[in-house]
Amino acid sequence: MSRLIGIHAVAEALRAGRPLDRVLVVRGSKNRRLQPIIDECRRLGVPLRFEPRAALDRLAQGGAHQGVAAEAAAKGYANLVDVLDALDHPGLLVILDGVEDPHNLGAILRTAHAAGADAVLLPERRSAGLTETVAKAAAGALEYLPVVRLANVNQTIENLKEKDYWIYGLDERGAHNYYLPDYSGNVALVLGGEGKGLHELTARRCDFLVKIPVAGRIASLNVSVAAGVVLFEVLRKRHRPKAT
Repeated sequence: MSRLIGIHAVAEALRAGRPLDRVLVVRGSKNRRLQPIIDECRRLGVPLRFEPRAALDRLAQGGAHQGVAAEAAAKGYANLVDVLDALDHPGLLVILDGVEDPHNLGAILRTAHAAGADAVLLPERRSAGLTETVAKAAAGALEYLPVVRLANVNQTIENLKEKDYWIYGLDERGAHNYYLPDYSGNVALVLGGEGKGLHELTARRCDFLVKIPVAGRIASLNVSVAAGVVLFEVLRKRHRPKAT
């Protein structure tokens, strides 16, 4: 992950339009030189977090951060409206509800692209960003697959429903096995984070909760593996021969 430390470095990155995953500012700082950076982040929609000084000290690894640091993204984020407007076929979106491990995120991006997904949607918080580690794990998929940053996952789900998307949440508590739905229309697949699964509020917003039946004693799969299982079932259903 590329880190930018200090007022000048972060301000110049914002001015140049460099993709930033997030900007961190020391909580409660009275340094007036930080305000233009805060204002610019809000204007550009760059995720902004106010953290204790100790958090920035760790990120800076001994460098003089002057109360601000940033984590650079390996690629810029797409706009969901632009993604949806460009579709000329039933959409397939992947919404990640708190995947924080960069290797898992990279693997999901690679799988989503291979399975024909149109975009992957990430929340601003509780999520890995598009770091260099993610880009490496994605094995080139970031060059082709749009990634959208969401301010609010649940609001986005409601907006997608208004655009005729069916929302399928993958959850071991699901009432239906993942291979039963038809998946022929606009589909958004929602996957939870490592160990925690879907947040309760997110699960309630889904139209259907589906599960992957397992034969072993461990009830759930790694999230990147689970994503592959369901996404390739969607691909199979959409490309199977029509009955005559």
